[in-house]
Order: sequence, then structure tokens, then C-alpha cells
Amino acid sequence: MPPDHLELVHGQGARPESALALEAAGDAAAAALAQPGAGGDAALANPRLFVNRELSLLEFQRRVFDECRDPANPLLERVRFLSIVASNLDEFFMIRVAGLKQQIAAGVTESSADGLTPTEQLAAIHRETLTLSRAMTDCLHSEILPQLRMAGIHVLDYPQLNERQLAAARKYFDEMVFPVLTPLAFDPGRPFPHISNLSLNLGVLIEGSEGAQRFARIKVPDTLPRLVPLGRSSGGLKKDGTVPYQHSFVWLEQLIKASVDRLFPGMKVLEVEPFHVTRDAEMLLQEMEAADLLESIEKGVRQRRFGSVVRLIVTPGISGALRDVLLENLEVHPLDVLELEQPLGLSSVASLTSIERHDLRFPAFLPTTPARLSRKDAGGNIFAAIRRNDILLHHPFDAFSSVVEFLRAAARDPDVLAIKQTLYRVGSNSPVVEALLEASENGKQVAVLVELKARFDEESNIGWARALEAQGVHVIYGLLGYKTHSKIALVVRREGERLSRYVHLATGNYNPVTASLYTDLGLLTCDPDIGEDTTHLFNHLTGYSRRRDYRKLLVAPINMRERLLELVEREVANHEAGRGGHIVFKINALVDRAMIQALIRAAQAGVRVDLLVRGICCLRPGIPDVSDRISVTSIVGRFLEHSRIFWFKNGGAEEVYLGSADLMPRNLDRRVEVLFPIRDPTLVRHLRDEVLETYLRDNVRARRMRADGSFERLAPRKGEAPLDSQAALIATGALRRGV
Repeated sequence: MPPDHLELVHGQGARPESALALEAAGDAAAAALAQPGAGGDAALANPRLFVNRELSLLEFQRRVFDECRDPANPLLERVRFLSIVASNLDEFFMIRVAGLKQQIAAGVTESSADGLTPTEQLAAIHRETLTLSRAMTDCLHSEILPQLRMAGIHVLDYPQLNERQLAAARKYFDEMVFPVLTPLAFDPGRPFPHISNLSLNLGVLIEGSEGAQRFARIKVPDTLPRLVPLGRSSGGLKKDGTVPYQHSFVWLEQLIKASVDRLFPGMKVLEVEPFHVTRDAEMLLQEMEAADLLESIEKGVRQRRFGSVVRLIVTPGISGALRDVLLENLEVHPLDVLELEQPLGLSSVASLTSIERHDLRFPAFLPTTPARLSRKDAGGNIFAAIRRNDILLHHPFDAFSSVVEFLRAAARDPDVLAIKQTLYRVGSNSPVVEALLEASENGKQVAVLVELKARFDEESNIGWARALEAQGVHVIYGLLGYKTHSKIALVVRREGERLSRYVHLATGNYNPVTASLYTDLGLLTCDPDIGEDTTHLFNHLTGYSRRRDYRKLLVAPINMRERLLELVEREVANHEAGRGGHIVFKINALVDRAMIQALIRAAQAGVRVDLLVRGICCLRPGIPDVSDRISVTSIVGRFLEHSRIFWFKNGGAEEVYLGSADLMPRNLDRRVEVLFPIRDPTLVRHLRDEVLETYLRDNVRARRMRADGSFERLAPRKGEAPLDSQAALIATGALRRGV
């Protein structure tokens, strides 16, 4: 495992006020827990041991934003990171802030694990998001846009347009924009217009001949490009012999504003200012009362457009009169108003990444097929390859097409009798669903659990559920009160006089698009115990089975929490017996209080705990004599780290689980999740030495967590070679050598 002496990079920007306060809290926690008699469960409930969940999530957004500011990243990739943070903040307000507001409205005053009430959390969130949002806008104007101009990509304000560009802009407005616009008036005869979630709008104050001022709203059409193309031209010959094109764009809202008089002939336009609305998008389903879950989900998706406003973004130049109209009619509290410089709604800058400038993108690479899977029999039978050895897939380094091939082979193989699968997020034009439809057409018995409650994928999943049902597939919508988040495909195949079961289990979704953007792990196996466990699990999902004694799988909410806690305690016992305790978890989030306390107890007993936590981490590492044997590292880079690995030294008889679950109450208690073991010694060593070791030795993309909840970026020590874990996993081909 890696050395403990990775050097920290300082000067990554000013640390927020809340972070300094949290650092003081961490010091206080250490002092309190160092007092005689301070041990035991009561001490482990000390709020000073925990980082606030919401503030930790915002800290993750800061780390992603750091990738936008990092000049080592290609320019269009920096644009992509900026759009990701903006989109993440939108979702954060729609779900997390909305949830806190619901708690406050319901009179909830109970503190979170870190001791903050909902009101205190909301106040801290507003401070942090204001600082982060303004930094993002400043980065766009001071760094990204000037560098894009130097690279031949010009994102212009309307007053900057030359005569040729003005002519192109006016033509575009006349032909494409003007016919689409629908100005909506607000007066005694016409109600205040509905402002849809995440919409960008222009608020207009106009004055009629009688001198009265009126409000009108123009929605900036989301059916048109936010960045209006004004044409392209040759940029001249570069040193490498290429001739890049010069691209020019203007903001759509500025184009509309420049011609707003045409929308109100005979009226005097006094003011035109953009504003952006974020609504509560959390769907509250009364599943016990829903006669039809699909119909209930459809209704919830429609109602999401009308949730209460949780954030209003305006520009500093907005007048008091226009601001008051918006506050009153949107029923927004002044504290929920965010003032930012234009452009508002930065997620739309993602459209720039579609420009064909490969010199401004991460280098392309070709995913490969693992050696074990490429060694098929003479007939190219994938089932023979799986019978020979378990096959580990690590996406995006290994091609997701291997998973599609597995399902297509099952759909076409005359000996396959049945396919059962869970679908959480599959995206559009899904080859996975196409394979299931083909299997049904070929007479296979196909049963699919489509999770309709996958947030923001409800409409897509409803469409796929109906398409599968229309083909005769048995479709299940999930368990009452639980989301099915596990990723499983079971193929039942006739082989001679017996039936064999082939299983694919994974940490990520059956979505080929995200499989190229996220790091995930999957296993193809015909292990009889796993096959039997998977059969029982599907009987649980589709029928009334209540089996609790799974042979190898850890299944939430049945046995996963209990078994993970037992494995942590076993590591303590091994350490106390002189066998050296060591735990490595690679997860997306660590929130669950009982799991945090178990890890701290293990660390206090002398067990070394290395945590690779991409996003939220509510455990404070590094508190002397409490959590100083715990390290927390976050990897943020080209790919979204999404795989989950649970590695236990187990006195030398290593035990490794992969799966869909993070250490959060919702994953352990309110979702159907699966962790599956890796038994093949070759694959265990590979995960330990080539995967976890690479991540833990990263000194380029890694950030180390301080006790106050903030992060410092790691850098190579003097004389030490830099190691970017994701680049290393691409370049070395370690993931494909013999595994």
C-alpha cells in the first residue's frame, strides 16, 4: 500500500470562513475526546466528529470547479467542468435545499449529526453557494472566455458584434427566434405567468401611453441554442499544418434583448433583465396509496414543474421595481435571491464542448477487451469464456460493448431460456434494452425491473417500461417503499441435462454513455452460489420471497449493513491478534453515522483505514487519538469516479466486495443494493495492486481531506514522479493484462 508522505500543495485559494470554523471545531473535538473517560459510544456521538453532509457536498463541487481552473486541463474540458458544477448546483438546490426548506416549514429543529439545525445549514449553504457561484462567473470572464478567444472560439456580447456578425444575428432572430417568442403580460386581466423550473427568462418593464408601468415576461426558448452560432471562418495555418476554424457565438438572451422593441410595438421599454428560477423538484410519492405506481410517477413528473421556488438568480443591475415584482409573485424570500453577473445558467456552456477541436480536448483512447474475455472458444462463445474464468470489467478502460455482447449473445443463443435484469438509468437509444427486446422476440422469458423512481430519469424509464411491456416482457416497477439501485443481469442457459446461470453484477448503470464517462467495475461469472443468490434476489423483487440467508451476496436492506459492520469488527479482532488490520474503501459518499463510528472505533483500536471518497464525507479524519489512523482522499479528474470497492486485509486472506452501494442511510436501509465478492485470487490481486494502489498513490488528481472538512491537493514530493491515476489506468494497460 502507498506511503504516508505525499506532500500537500498549499495556496489553492482562500479557505472559506466556514472551513476555518470547522477546523477549530476539529481541534475542539480532539481536546474533548482526549479527556479521561471520554471514550465509548457517547464520545463517538460527539457532533465535532462529523462534517455536515450538505457542506461536504458543496466542498466536492469546489473540487470539481478546481478542475475548471486548472490550466493543465485542455480548454474545452475546463468548460465542461464549469458546466458540470453549474448543473450540480442546480440539482443541489432542487433536492437538498428544497428538503431543508421542507423541514423548516414543518417545524423540524432536530440537528444533523454535526450539530447544525436545518436553519443553520441553510444559512451556511447560502454563504458557500454565493461564494462559489461568483467565483465561477469570474472564472468564465477572466480566464475561460479570453483563452477561448485566443483559441479561435469567440463567445461575444451583442455590442461586440461587427457588421457581418450583426447581419447574421438579425437574420437568425427574424427566421428562428422571433416566431418562437411568446411575451406574457401581467396585469389585472392576465395572471402572473408560470415560470418553469431552471428556465432562463427576461423580465421586462414597459410603459404605455397612459404612463402606467407593466411587467412582461419573455422565456428564453430552450428549444434553441443558448449560444447562437454566427458562422465560422478559417483561422490560418498553424505550425502543425492544421487550419482551425474561427467560431463565433452570441448569447441568445442578448439577441432577444437587442430586439425587444419589436415584441412591444407602441410601448416604451424601460428595463430588460434576465432572471433564472430553480424550483423544488423532490417528488413526494404516497406509494402506499398509489393504485398504479407508473401513473403516480407520471403525475409527479408533471407536478415537478410547479414546485415552490427555492432560488432566484438575478443580475446586480436589476431595478428595485422589477425585483419586487419577481419576489412577490414567485413568493421568494429575499435570502433566496442570488445576484450574479451575466450570463446566468452556466450549465448551458456545455454546448461549446461539441466543437470539433480535438486539440482542446483530452486525448482520445480506445477501450479494450479484457484478455480473459478475448480468449473465447473457437465458436466465439462468450459463455465458454465465463465458464473458464470470472471476468472483471473496468469501464471506461474496458469497453462497455462487452456487456452489450453478453446480453445480445443471450438474446440470440437458442439454449438461453430466460433473462432477468434490473434497469436504473439506461439513457436513450439503449442497446441494452434493444437486446432485451430481441430476446423477447426470440421467445426467451424476459423479466425486467425498471426503477421508475430513478430521479430525473423517470420519464425515460416510463418510456422504456412501456416499450418492454408492449413486446411482452414482464416488467416490474420496483418494491414498495424502496428504490432498486442494484445492477444485475441473470441469464439462465440450458447446457446438456442441466441449467447454468450466468450473472453480470456491476457498480454502474447499464448506460453506454455514462460507461464512457464514469469509472465503474463489473463482474461476469457463473459461480453457482452467486447464481443461486441472484435467483433468490429476483424472486424477492418480482414475487413475495423474503429470503435472508444469501450465500455470497450482501443485499440491502436485508443483510448488508449487518455484514459490513461485522467485517469491520473482524478487522479489529485480526489487528488485536497481531495480524495487522487494514481497510480500504473506495466509495462515492460516506454519510451513515453507524458506519462512521465503526470505522473510528477500528482506527482507535489500531486498524489502518484508507478511504477513497469521491464526494460527500461526513467523517473527520486526522483528529489525534481519534481518527488519526484514517486517511480520506478524493480523486477528481477526467472521469467521474463511480466504482465502489470494499477491501479487507483479513489477516492476509484478503476479502473484496464490489457493488452499487455507498455508505449512506438511504443505500443501506431504503434501497435494494448488492455487494458481490471477488473470489478469484488473480482478480483480488489486480484490484489491490493495480486499481486501489494506483488510486492511493495518485499525487496529481488526489485531494487529501483535513479535519475541518476542506481538502488540499496532493503533489509529488521532491524527486517523486507524478502519478495521475486515471491517466495511468489508460496508459499502462494494467487492467487488461491477463485479467
